[in-house]
Amino acid sequence: MVNKNILLRLVVFLTTSFLIFNSQTVISKDKKIVVGSKTFVESYVLGEIAKEQLERGGVSTQHKKGMGGTLIMWQAIINGSIDAYPEYTGTINEIILRQKDLSIEEIRSKLSEFGLGVTDDIGFDNTYAFAMREELADKLSITKISDLKKHPDLKVAFTHEFLKRTDGWEPLSRRYNLNLKNVKGLEHNLAYKAISTGKIDLMDAFSTDFKIESLNLRTLEDDLKFFPEYKAVYIYRKDISPKAINLLKELEKTIDSEKMIELNAVADNTKSYTQAAAKYFGESEVKSNDLLINEFKWIREHLSMVFISMLIAILLGIPLGVFCSKPGLLSELILGITGIIQTIPSLALLAMLVPVLGISLKTAIAALFFYSLLPIVKNTSSGLKGISQGLRDSAEVLGLSKWSQLTKIYIPLSSRTILAGIRTSAIINIGTATLAALIGAGGLGEPIVSGLYLNDNNLILQGAIPAALLAIVAQWLFNIAEQFLIPRGLKSKI
Repeated sequence: MVNKNILLRLVVFLTTSFLIFNSQTVISKDKKIVVGSKTFVESYVLGEIAKEQLERGGVSTQHKKGMGGTLIMWQAIINGSIDAYPEYTGTINEIILRQKDLSIEEIRSKLSEFGLGVTDDIGFDNTYAFAMREELADKLSITKISDLKKHPDLKVAFTHEFLKRTDGWEPLSRRYNLNLKNVKGLEHNLAYKAISTGKIDLMDAFSTDFKIESLNLRTLEDDLKFFPEYKAVYIYRKDISPKAINLLKELEKTIDSEKMIELNAVADNTKSYTQAAAKYFGESEVKSNDLLINEFKWIREHLSMVFISMLIAILLGIPLGVFCSKPGLLSELILGITGIIQTIPSLALLAMLVPVLGISLKTAIAALFFYSLLPIVKNTSSGLKGISQGLRDSAEVLGLSKWSQLTKIYIPLSSRTILAGIRTSAIINIGTATLAALIGAGGLGEPIVSGLYLNDNNLILQGAIPAALLAIVAQWLFNIAEQFLIPRGLKSKI
């Protein structure tokens, strides 16, 4: 018996699966204080300290770890995606407000115009520094940044943000009249690995990085006083509860530079930001963190993004594919646009959507939806185009309406090709969804990103292995789906 409504069956199948795997709502109705953090260890640690401080004070809190750089964090707190995050006065002046040498009171006044507040400094100054291996610095007699003028052939790697900051490489090189020839962008932790093995000679660092001492690096004197102060503070939304604001202010002047270096080292050595936060509160051991509970949370978040984006992609992609099966300029244009979207790098697409949709789950879902379109549209179009003219003529002779021809004959006959496109989209979607962690949307990318910054392979595998297993499970589910979605007469040909 021919399957009379394959599209309806497919929607029911996916919706049922979504309800099974996502029994909780995607976005909790309970108002939590959301603390964000940037993509480096110290920001993770300070974010975790703020979370623990708020929860100890009876405020329900969520920590969105490693959401990105300064501008992403700024957009997130402006649009309410997060309620607070750790920042530095130099960055607020140079990057956010684009003014120099503002006092904390002047910063507070400027941020108030955006509905934001800022604590006094936490107690330490984490300024930028240039770092070299001690033995190389001795060999070349380099003690200060101006000495670099004599060594233009050094192999240099700076973080991508530092390369473009207004208080970063380009203005610094002009101030010091430097002409270093071999400068490239490299992620912070990878730069530490590279400098320790001699693959690079010079990198940007933070003065509270514990690896400076552990790797026997020398920080060069900023002899022209280029870098401003980078006092650590918490920026917060003024519309959060007064209790939460007061709890954040209690963290003021509680961490000096030596203490922050120690906490950063604890995070790296134990591979746990929560362990570093526990150390701050004077506890020797962090509370037990159930791995299975975390895995379930990450998988649930991951599946939520995948199912929602796939459902939308199917509901739109199949009709678009049907339209594109007919010749015409608009059909070619639609296929061309979906093809171009597929070529945009994942991070670039996320960055393009952030100004429009903000830092939120819907941004991740939108990106995944766009990436899922091409295989569905293309395969639907190709499947329908492959139906012979003889079959089309027979459908006409039977006197069936255009809609009946499409739903009772053409789509069922194309079901294998359409389902193959959906299968391909789902597999791509599952892998790409790990990038959602970079904007705080959670999912299995969260342990992967955290593991990268902690250099913890076990933590990386906690995200990578379940993601790979989900892809395998998806293949198995599609095999089952074929038994319900493909007409009986076509199954013998599979």
